[in-house]
Amino acid sequence: MRTARLHGIRDLRLADEPDPTPGQGESLVRMAAVGLCGSDLHWYTDGGIGDAVITAPIVPGHELAGRVVGGPLDGRLVAVDPAIPCGACELCLEGHRNLCPTVRFSGHGTLDGGLRDFMTWPTHLLHPLPEGFTAADGAVLEPLGVALHAWDLAHARVGATVAVVGTGPIGLLLVQLARAAGASRVIAVEPLAHRRAAALRFGADVALHPDEVTAAGLAELTGLGCDVVFEVAGTNAGIAEALLAARPGARVLLVGIPDADRSAFPAGLARRKGLTLVMVRRMKEMYERTMRLVADGRVDVRSLVSAAYPLERAAEAFDAASARTGLKVVVSLADGA
Repeated sequence: MRTARLHGIRDLRLADEPDPTPGQGESLVRMAAVGLCGSDLHWYTDGGIGDAVITAPIVPGHELAGRVVGGPLDGRLVAVDPAIPCGACELCLEGHRNLCPTVRFSGHGTLDGGLRDFMTWPTHLLHPLPEGFTAADGAVLEPLGVALHAWDLAHARVGATVAVVGTGPIGLLLVQLARAAGASRVIAVEPLAHRRAAALRFGADVALHPDEVTAAGLAELTGLGCDVVFEVAGTNAGIAEALLAARPGARVLLVGIPDADRSAFPAGLARRKGLTLVMVRRMKEMYERTMRLVADGRVDVRSLVSAAYPLERAAEAFDAASARTGLKVVVSLADGA
């Protein structure tokens, strides 16, 4: 089978490797679509994320969909849950599978991801897609799950004023979730003009350049500020903008992944406002909910995909995604993508 294996910074090599054989409780999946995530881009451009670095060549990709070959789901187009928690530790048993200390994750550490023709995966982590879904739709369910987990952590009330700082794919999904959940006003903050335009298309009432985020301007838009703010930029500047946009007593969700292993924020501002800062780690059990949101038309994942590349051009796909000239970049490997 063909694989795209990352050997180091911007060193993605296409190779032929043996087809995998499913073990007990696993199924063979012919990969059809793999979305490129911001964390994938960190591996590609920086060689790691924070203190996690590439120690051996690895196949990236954790936004996954494909068609099952053999077994109980034979022929079904499925979304692949990229996380394999142990299921037995205290955190797993308490419902925090995303915090499992021994979780294995697709395209991370030593576990190969989806940029290959075939992968084997636990059958219970394969989610059959509803009629009418494409493989690309299925791949985008993973970032939608992350956005939905962040939304759950926000404890937002109907009628809340919501800000989203950083409108890449997850930010745009949060804009849609805020609108679907009954936010009274959604404010997007984004330096790139085409992503501000996308935020407006997906339901934001206002889309601001970061230079427009001032105390006076926010007061005019929101009064005391926003009830909930999602920071999805992964930068210190984005965190500062999120704190400025928040009203006293608000919750600020830190969703973005920084380039380095340190983030900084204006402590005085956060303290005076009495803000609650919440870290967001991947997602919990989200696939059934995300599929319903998409099937009911409450969230549009298909319009989020701005470019698709074949596996032979995977390096070009990474470069395009890193340039941030579009929205979601997908690598298409087979039918249905």
